[in-house]
Amino acid sequence: MTDDLITREAALPVLGEFTNTSWKAPAGMTYEEWEEAGRTLQTIQGAVNWWIGDWLNEGETRYGEKYAQAIEKTGKSYETLKQCKWVSKQYELVNRLTNLGWTHHLIVAALEPDERADILQWAVENDASVTDLKIEKRRRKHQQLAEGTPELPQDKYRVIYADPPWLYGDSGATLSPNYGGTRWHYPSMSNEELAAKPIKELAAEDAVLFLWVTSPKLDEVWPIIEAWGFEYKTSFVWDKVRHNYGYYNSVRHEFLLICGRGKSTPDVQKLHDSVISIERTEHSTKPERFREIIDEIYPYGKRIELFARQPVVGWDTWGNEVSHEPDDD
Repeated sequence: MTDDLITREAALPVLGEFTNTSWKAPAGMTYEEWEEAGRTLQTIQGAVNWWIGDWLNEGETRYGEKYAQAIEKTGKSYETLKQCKWVSKQYELVNRLTNLGWTHHLIVAALEPDERADILQWAVENDASVTDLKIEKRRRKHQQLAEGTPELPQDKYRVIYADPPWLYGDSGATLSPNYGGTRWHYPSMSNEELAAKPIKELAAEDAVLFLWVTSPKLDEVWPIIEAWGFEYKTSFVWDKVRHNYGYYNSVRHEFLLICGRGKSTPDVQKLHDSVISIERTEHSTKPERFREIIDEIYPYGKRIELFARQPVVGWDTWGNEVSHEPDDD
């Protein structure tokens, strides 16, 4: 890292005049020299993050945590300093690749060392941009999740609760990972893949299905409900309070469809408001209030959550992201 960086630093005087607040091109600068100046600036910008991180880690080792002084001296926010410090601590000097930027290293810093080294080597061999690396990281995660998907249980369930990983037209690589494409958040499934799931075999003779669906998928959900062996009855509307990006309006709601099979009316005749306002949090995370309502009006019979992300006491769960057992406390 240092040899390459020193070479670039030594070239700075001939690439322009630098001050604390400006850059001025030298007389007669060629286009190639202008491009090289840009590459040099990018190198220095990334290098500064490494330097600040190393500086903070050294300060912690020598003097204890010194964020207050660091904020004062650098003018950077606590979050920025914390990120620089953490990334620098994840990588030994020998593992910092000079032909990749600091942001490349940031993207994969949380991975296990062997996995991190492998994907960074992929980035080098493929001259990957930051966006390319994000896409590859998500692709590998989705592949791991798909390979780890368990078999559906053999039991019969009175209550089925499902939040399918809907496939949207925005899910390709053209959208920013920070802006909304669903494949950045979870491995999506097509309508055909969802309909083919043998959910009908999970349902008891008398069963109820609570199925999450967004407005763009509302017209596509009915064949899936039918394939799963249910009929649509009514719905809840989750008012998310906070607005979200949409093509035709600023979307702030989602539907929880109630579908029945056999005798599916609630065991407890308590009517809850069909519109529930709870501010949304993380992407696709549903409020626990809806599960509480389900438990309240359907207290009897076995229940399962499909496409679950965490286990819940009193429920069976199925999904490739369920990774630990719940506490009974």
